[in-house]
Amino acid sequence: MSSGKGEIVVGLDIGTTKICAVVGEVNGNGHDINIIGIGTHPSIGLRKGVVVNIESTVESIQKAVEEAEMMAGCEISSAYAGIAGGHITGFNSRGIIAVKGPEITETDVERVIDAARAVAIPMDREVIHVLPQEFIVDDQAGIQNPVGMSGVRLEAKIHIVTGAVTSAHNIVKCANRAGLDVCDIVLESLASGEAVLTAEEKELGAGLLDMGGGTTDLAIFSENNIKHTFVLALGGNNLTNDIAIGLRAPVPEAEKIKKKYGTCTTHQIGSEETIEVPGMAGREPRKLPRQILGEILEPRTEEIFTLVQREIYRAQVEHLICSGMVLTGGSALLEGSTEVAESIFNLPTRLGRPRGIGGLVDVVNNPMYATGVGLVIYGARNRNKSPGKFRIRDTNIFNRVMTRMTRWFKDVI
Repeated sequence: MSSGKGEIVVGLDIGTTKICAVVGEVNGNGHDINIIGIGTHPSIGLRKGVVVNIESTVESIQKAVEEAEMMAGCEISSAYAGIAGGHITGFNSRGIIAVKGPEITETDVERVIDAARAVAIPMDREVIHVLPQEFIVDDQAGIQNPVGMSGVRLEAKIHIVTGAVTSAHNIVKCANRAGLDVCDIVLESLASGEAVLTAEEKELGAGLLDMGGGTTDLAIFSENNIKHTFVLALGGNNLTNDIAIGLRAPVPEAEKIKKKYGTCTTHQIGSEETIEVPGMAGREPRKLPRQILGEILEPRTEEIFTLVQREIYRAQVEHLICSGMVLTGGSALLEGSTEVAESIFNLPTRLGRPRGIGGLVDVVNNPMYATGVGLVIYGARNRNKSPGKFRIRDTNIFNRVMTRMTRWFKDVI
């Protein structure tokens, strides 16, 4: 899509609590991005990042896209969609090939990545990302782009992210029904990293924790590459449910109480502070000390961070997080979350807000819009690489073989 000035790229964050459509105008080579429109709508048809009701999700996407279209003053026909959920898994792989010519070409790089991704993946899973981490030419490690170098052996280390075919298919189906083509499906923590991490953090090493409503997504960046990904099926909705049960309040009211009075640092709450809890089914509202709210939220927040910390140690990537942790997503706005994270991870922690963009900066200057803005940045940088339409395990294998055979014949002739 293109407007009068630059090309239009749209990020569609299909989350558990909200659907968010962010419209960006891209000028030049994808580094000058202005946010020109944003639309949000409560999400009803998802649970823990996975679509459970197609009709409700389609309706929410349409409302969010209409709002974004009105603000941006343009028509939206395609988008980059985010994916999350407990079904997402990431693992590292490596491949080795012999270099045939005098120097390494783009074809050699494609061949070695194909060799590295040649792992047995069950039929019910779909490869979402193949992320090259580094290349090794002969015994020289740490090479980011080996094209043009001389060598006899080329090795690649890659990170493969897979998800359930059905979940990816349902996201595409919902977007299609809402009248949108899906250019690509992007892991939400990868998109958030594009929006909130600085170049220094990506180089030195940082942990990004995207705290959404249904899931908490971890991505470890180091040397400008993703080293590890993990999705924990706990999020802000669990905090809301804890409040609803602990204070005996309706869930919508519990959400309001969490946003207005919620804190996860109990020691900072004054003894005289109180909150008003509406009664259920016509009962009288009650006044309770705010301390109780802290005592409900603090253990659950600590539990989420402890489970993430356990995963970091299990994957043996703790030594890569040199610059610290960055919290983003709507649940990261909970008062005291950075303090609790610092005590659990024993690392400097900051709140991540979208950066490196122009346009409606003050509107999107919030951790809850990090994924939407990140999807626009990802789309702007990869718009020439993406096929234009995302398809799930269709004839792409046949097409891939055909293009490779054509290339071979060209090389031979």
